[in-house]
Amino acid sequence: MEKNLTTGSVFKTIVYFALPYLLSYFMQTLYGMADLFITGQFDGVDSITAVSNGSQVIHMLTVIIVGLAMGATVMIGKAVGSRNHRQASEVIGNTIVLFMILAFVMTGALLILVKPIIGIMNVPKEAVKDTTGYLAICFIGIPFITAYNIISSIFRGLGDSKSPMYFIGIACVANIALDYLFIGYFDMGANGAALGTTLAQTISVVIALIAIKKRDTGIRLCREDFRLRKNILGEILKVGFPVAIQDGCIQIAFIVITVIVNRRGLDDAAAVGIVEKVISALFIVPSSMLATVSALSAQNIGAGKHERATKTLKYATIITSIYGVFIVLIVQLCTSSVLRIFTSDAMVITLGAQYLKGYIWDTIFAGIHFSFSGYFAAYGKSYIGFMHNIISIICVRVPGSYLASKCFSDTLLPMGLAAPAGSLLSVIICLAAYKLLKNQFTSQTINTER
Repeated sequence: MEKNLTTGSVFKTIVYFALPYLLSYFMQTLYGMADLFITGQFDGVDSITAVSNGSQVIHMLTVIIVGLAMGATVMIGKAVGSRNHRQASEVIGNTIVLFMILAFVMTGALLILVKPIIGIMNVPKEAVKDTTGYLAICFIGIPFITAYNIISSIFRGLGDSKSPMYFIGIACVANIALDYLFIGYFDMGANGAALGTTLAQTISVVIALIAIKKRDTGIRLCREDFRLRKNILGEILKVGFPVAIQDGCIQIAFIVITVIVNRRGLDDAAAVGIVEKVISALFIVPSSMLATVSALSAQNIGAGKHERATKTLKYATIITSIYGVFIVLIVQLCTSSVLRIFTSDAMVITLGAQYLKGYIWDTIFAGIHFSFSGYFAAYGKSYIGFMHNIISIICVRVPGSYLASKCFSDTLLPMGLAAPAGSLLSVIICLAAYKLLKNQFTSQTINTER
């Protein structure tokens, strides 16, 4: 069911629209944190490091798949919006075939490359065995990770954003229960975490398939829909490929930083791995604003209400900035307490506190440039989001982390500050681009706004 986002209070519209995204991000974050939390309760630093390193690789692959799947969501949405169910069926059929081929190719290739990947990441020797097992089991589960994201993209294309949230919730609950079973009861360590994750995704996919079968969408798939068509595949990749490349580069940057930290030793690697999970949980508001601003602004731009689109950006940046300041203050006061949730190792807590106190400032700046990226995407200028992220990674995040690691061997605080420094550069680029865009669209605003 369509929702009109071009009328009423801009602030209330942002809040109500963002809530489903917030819940979805929270579920995804909780899902990712469960492995690390439960591993920390039953195993040592080596297992924590294995799970944190392995989950980085799996998260990167998932992000790339999600980016590609966005192409399917857009095409299905357009077909459904124009009530062309035949085209929607063809897109869904081609999406399933394309992604299943991709999933099995990735599974085979990555299983062969497990050891080279671990070598590239420079995983501490104490954690190599556990990381190898974790990645091998998770790689076997790639077809299920892919299937889940395909199903979610189809539901979103059909206008249903709640069902994917339910699927995430089911996977989250199953993962937590299975983690306690495999890690706690059977003492399987990192392998148990990987097995729990894979089986939870499988359960989620089975339930999602049942939901699709029972739902009456008006779309019926036939054998012909699964025949690959060059024009449909081209459109899916045209939309999804740039998003996948951008998000993939961002995740590669995080992995590069992980490699830099791994060279400092096991305790440093475990500390940074835990902090990355904490940050991902605290980023649910900033991350949700990219999708929220993009969707709300797009509808208002389509309706010729450019001033309302600008107000959406304004309120979003205010909301994320206030949230960021609040989180910074809270975390600075109780950093060690947050880290004790995941581990009791004193050295890991000390190092993690140093890293988190620097990194946490990114909740302010990242929220701002996420909002701007959503606004630019709504105007068809998504390349600006790609550019400022790449510039930030190449010029600040990676070199900043490397230099901080070399120059400050006794603390992780300077390395933590590299992230907000990179986001600050992104904010500056976004503000400059916004000024140029505002001038470009001034005539449109005058002609369309009352």
